[in-house]
Amino acid sequence: MSVFTKIISGEIPSYKVAESDDFYAFLDINPNAPGHTLCVPKKEVNKLFDLDEETYERLMAFSRQVALCLREEVSCKRIGMSVVGLEVPHVHVHLIPLRDMEDMRFINKVSLEKEEMQSIASRVNQRYNNNYKK
Repeated sequence: MSVFTKIISGEIPSYKVAESDDFYAFLDINPNAPGHTLCVPKKEVNKLFDLDEETYERLMAFSRQVALCLREEVSCKRIGMSVVGLEVPHVHVHLIPLRDMEDMRFINKVSLEKEEMQSIASRVNQRYNNNYKK
């Protein structure tokens, strides 16, 4: 069982940004930039291209929805997206608010207080629920 499966089940706490029946988005606890979010399928699959085509397309659509909400709530020039997948054997899309190219490098990390993480997660979650939750 991956750490992300434990986050989705609530075994490990997270700063939830958005959730649908099949996907879950939460703030990265070791972010490249404020608002760095991970979008994951609830079904544990190791590699992005091992997802069936429908799930892959729906994950990208979910990630887009989260990114659109994120860019409204976090000051940035744009939202970058990356799928690396080496750290945790569970498909995950990184959505990273970008101010410059350095924000996409996974060696530059920022430290945020718990209150700031909660504030970002709450604002993006509210926007997601208002715009996409049926």
